[in-house]
Amino acid sequence: MSARIVVLGGGGFLGSHLCDHLLGRGDAVVCVDDFSTGRRANVAHLDDHPGFALVEADVSRGIPVDGPVSAVCNLASPASPPDYLALPLETLAVGSEGTRHGLELARRHDARFLLASTSEVYGDPEVHPQSEGYWGNVNPVGPRSVYDEAKRFAEALTMAHHRRRGTDVVIARIFNTYGPRLRPDDGRVVSNFLLQALRGEPLTVYGDGSQTRSLCYVEDEVRGLVALLDSDLTGPVNIGSPDEYTVLQLARTVIELLGSSSVVEHRPLPTDDPTRRRPDITRARRELGWEPTTSLADGLARTATHLAGSAGLPDVP
Repeated sequence: MSARIVVLGGGGFLGSHLCDHLLGRGDAVVCVDDFSTGRRANVAHLDDHPGFALVEADVSRGIPVDGPVSAVCNLASPASPPDYLALPLETLAVGSEGTRHGLELARRHDARFLLASTSEVYGDPEVHPQSEGYWGNVNPVGPRSVYDEAKRFAEALTMAHHRRRGTDVVIARIFNTYGPRLRPDDGRVVSNFLLQALRGEPLTVYGDGSQTRSLCYVEDEVRGLVALLDSDLTGPVNIGSPDEYTVLQLARTVIELLGSSSVVEHRPLPTDDPTRRRPDITRARRELGWEPTTSLADGLARTATHLAGSAGLPDVP
């Protein structure tokens, strides 16, 4: 008998790819999303799949899912800075009450619970690269804290449920992920740079561009999440790419890859913007046999093709 997996936030960028993967291996999937930042178009191709069900709901108010549940994957949250800065209270609610409802659903069904946490729990790190044992350097009252602290609280709640009630849990700490289905207006660095380059506009680099990011292609990220779901680990486990690039390097790579006439334009650095970001994935390699395999050039090219189509721009050459 196949598993029946509930994916909270399944209409989002990453969540929809997870739905695809789980259905592709024979699981039944219940996608729960209120589409505040996710998109129906991300899962529209699954409407006629016999193993797919869609429930439109705000998980911070409850999860109206009936029937058997084998696992709950909690990916419900605004994830890009423009989204969570525009929805600060909603972001805190989904990280707290949404996580609690997901944990209760998993506990009632004796199901496994996967929390999609984030590298943002490390804040602006003073340890580099970031291993799971690092406790982070987060500003609890800054504008980004609505996301950072929501995820930190979600991790604490997940572990409290595990210790107090015996809920089977695992925590994934996701680093910057990119790929097809990123919204054109998502506001993350990859979608920003690719669209600006496709349009021939200046690429906006904040600060001097020396801050670093580690970018993981979505198919690699989903493989890691599923490996973690299928394991007996509790976590946290970093799931991200250890290849680190400065933002300025990324901008120049995008311009060269697309043969764009764009130039780089520097703007003031946002408050609490992390200066360095690179995961130590020793544990994922050792315990899961997982690491990313998609090159940055290949991943960017696939993402550019998708964004061009979404934004009504000419095909990528």
